[in-house]
Amino acid sequence: MFFALLLIIIVFYSNSSNAFDFPMNKIDENIIEELRLNVPNKYKETWIKAEEEIWEPWLSKQDGFLGRQIFYNQKKGEALLLVKWKNRNLWKNISDEEVNNIQKIYEEKVISSLGVETNPFEFIYEGELFEQK
Repeated sequence: MFFALLLIIIVFYSNSSNAFDFPMNKIDENIIEELRLNVPNKYKETWIKAEEEIWEPWLSKQDGFLGRQIFYNQKKGEALLLVKWKNRNLWKNISDEEVNNIQKIYEEKVISSLGVETNPFEFIYEGELFEQK
């Protein structure tokens, strides 16, 4: 019985692929940061301007930043930002403190430009996307 069990284990591991042997998302591959925000139509131009003036210059100085795309769904009043990074490690090596400082500057710019009390661009979602080959 012991030898039969040993034989089954040997055959299984030598002839089958373990799911961990083929990770779909390699740590050294490009990754896309996906961000979704509520952006009311009446504030769209202010949002775009703040993105260009605050986030774009900061992002362009970050190690591993490869570019970004900005989309807007007018019907939903929703923005989609896709930020491409060289790999997940370079993206995640940016400290939360640094991101929070830029976000604060961004929000101050938006609030000042619109003459409102709070940032009207509600954060909906953040995710990670990997290109599947």
